[in-house]
Amino acid sequence: MESDEAAAAAASPSGGTVTPAPKKRGRKPKSKDEDSQTPPSQQQQSGGKMKESGKKTQQQSVDEKYTQWKGLVPILYDWLANHNLVWPSLSCRWGPQLEQATYKNRQRLYLSEQTDGSVPNTLVIANCEVVKPRVAAAEHISQFNEEARSPFVKKYKTIIHPGEVNRIRELPQNSKIIATHTDSPDVLIWDVETQPNRHAVLGAANSRPDLILTGHQDNAEFALAMCPTEPFVLSGGKDKSVVLWSIQDHITTAGTDSKSSGSIIKQTGEGGDKTESPSVGPRGVYHGHDDTVEDVAFSPTSAQEFCSVGDDSCLILWDARTGTSPVTKVEKAHDADLHCVDWNPHDDNLILTGSADNTVRLYDRRNLTSNGVGTPIYKFEGHKAAVLCVQWSPDKSSVFGSSAEDGLLNIWDYDRVSKKSDRAAKSPAGLFFQHAGHRDKVVDFHWNAEDPWTIVSVSDDCETTGGGGTLQIWRMSDLIYRPEEEVLAELEKFKSHVMTCASKP
Repeated sequence: MESDEAAAAAASPSGGTVTPAPKKRGRKPKSKDEDSQTPPSQQQQSGGKMKESGKKTQQQSVDEKYTQWKGLVPILYDWLANHNLVWPSLSCRWGPQLEQATYKNRQRLYLSEQTDGSVPNTLVIANCEVVKPRVAAAEHISQFNEEARSPFVKKYKTIIHPGEVNRIRELPQNSKIIATHTDSPDVLIWDVETQPNRHAVLGAANSRPDLILTGHQDNAEFALAMCPTEPFVLSGGKDKSVVLWSIQDHITTAGTDSKSSGSIIKQTGEGGDKTESPSVGPRGVYHGHDDTVEDVAFSPTSAQEFCSVGDDSCLILWDARTGTSPVTKVEKAHDADLHCVDWNPHDDNLILTGSADNTVRLYDRRNLTSNGVGTPIYKFEGHKAAVLCVQWSPDKSSVFGSSAEDGLLNIWDYDRVSKKSDRAAKSPAGLFFQHAGHRDKVVDFHWNAEDPWTIVSVSDDCETTGGGGTLQIWRMSDLIYRPEEEVLAELEKFKSHVMTCASKP
């Protein structure tokens, strides 16, 4: 069944950054309160009235579309939680499930606070209550205050991070272990359970990572992946290289069990007291890109095979067993910089890429190029701005999500491309749901492997709501994604009841 898609809020171009060599997706962070504290005399510049007027018109359009979406929430969603962030978070990831109850499950959630330096940057470990399917009342899920924190998300621990957190990734074999990227060449590894809880105040010392992965020659800011089959870490950076590490030497036997309370990182020094973090060098450094590497992904079936994308518009496949040169290089995989890539966990022939050309492309590794130019199986066109994140669903092999600077998180089903019906002629092929609850660029999202069809997404609200960010945890109605025959059979059961209600005055 096709969903009634809500209109989305288009994001404005991003603002300036504070670093001399800014990353293409970065900008100066702004808290929710900052605009309200700025005197009107400073806000009004020469000729600013016209700018202000244009911004107001754009804001009205965003607000109107958002109001339209919010009115559709009880129809489109099985559950939705909205959590206001004072500081933006550039990444959000699910951690381990902690508890299962009758009506909801409790699970760790990882996010960050990207600040302007007035308080430290932090890595935040939260506890999230995930309401089970068909539990939440329709009239309740749309009754939330955009400026409030959700009762379903509670901060559990704060880690003071050395620099802003650009990317968070968890180790699949033990999701209490996470890797982070900041504005440096190093990858930082954290055991979030053994790290002490810190109070983030100006001047507080940074928390110490459990392990530092070295090997990049320049900043590595976004491209980061952890292997599904081995404790391997993959990274890409401004040095145009892809770097592979194994943290095996630092893993204790107990740590391979996700239920273990022990750290998977071996402690150094007497009694586990660390004066500085241990570091480990790379297993391999791979050269083939001609510009910054923006994202990397492991093969779902082999720790030795991986892929990368970059600002050179290339998609490259690598195999650590055959050396440090590309196995396959797809030139012009898109018509602009590539921002993201994901390898299908159900079918290791399928690879998704997302780009600044506003499209998502699906590649088959068996037939990647024609005359050296990328030949995707399909080009998905449904975004109006640069695509920032793509991820395959863990629940169905043909389903994936894509988020972009247009404020939309689109859910696609490749199987529906060839089955497009006349009634859906106006929507892009394969698109069957649009999450339009964010009013600014959706910088990251993550499918929940423990709770089917449940997604956490985060937007950086610098352009629309005056700073900060919005975290949303949501699950579309199962009437949207289940087989049409099954849904119609269920609705048939309620037909007589609906007819009775409709006939009442």
